[in-house]
Amino acid sequence: MPEAPPAEFETALRQAAARLGSFGRSLHYFSEIGSTNDEAMRLALAGAPQGTTVVAATQTAGRGRFGRSWFSPPGTGLYVSVVCRNRRAVPFLTLAGGVAVAEGVTSATGLPIEIKWPNDIVVDVGRGRRRKLAGILAEASSAANGVQFVVLGFGINLREAAYPPDIADRATSVELELGRPVDPGDILAGTLVALRTRIGELDSRGPAALLTRWRDLSPSAQGHRVEWD
Repeated sequence: MPEAPPAEFETALRQAAARLGSFGRSLHYFSEIGSTNDEAMRLALAGAPQGTTVVAATQTAGRGRFGRSWFSPPGTGLYVSVVCRNRRAVPFLTLAGGVAVAEGVTSATGLPIEIKWPNDIVVDVGRGRRRKLAGILAEASSAANGVQFVVLGFGINLREAAYPPDIADRATSVELELGRPVDPGDILAGTLVALRTRIGELDSRGPAALLTRWRDLSPSAQGHRVEWD
């Protein structure tokens, strides 16, 4: 069952309410859950509106692309899934999610965040090396007449953890890079505000502005051709 969210989440979302619209208005918080994407999918299938948000302090069955396990230990990360029902935005939601996480983390911390194609959020640690700070996973529910909704999930490493050997040399955390504690509420609110802005922009103006911003944040993609259906 959902629990009362931590005070820092409630405070940050309340302060950002005018810019959030429906995003985060229906917030389902869990100290532990199998997968935030699974819970958001369940809520969406039951009719949950656009912007419904699931947040967890830890996941026991978190996953990334291709069903890979997503390392989600207690007390070290922010794990979030958002219900998106805007059909015009569907082809670009992974890009929008990447931009939103990058903008949300930067607005809350000042860290110079980049995007590594297709869905990794990284920080430049010097000498041309980048370490992964967050990841994005978009999962759609379709019917005969097309996509009904998309659940957009993201996991952000807030604090240093005992990363598994296969990712230890390429993972980092917000606090490790900043050298100080961070307010997860500010990162959550900033990311949801950015996501709402980018989805609204897609609906009203099309993808041009989003694609420009994504390219600006994706130096590793310069000179490469990106296609979408």
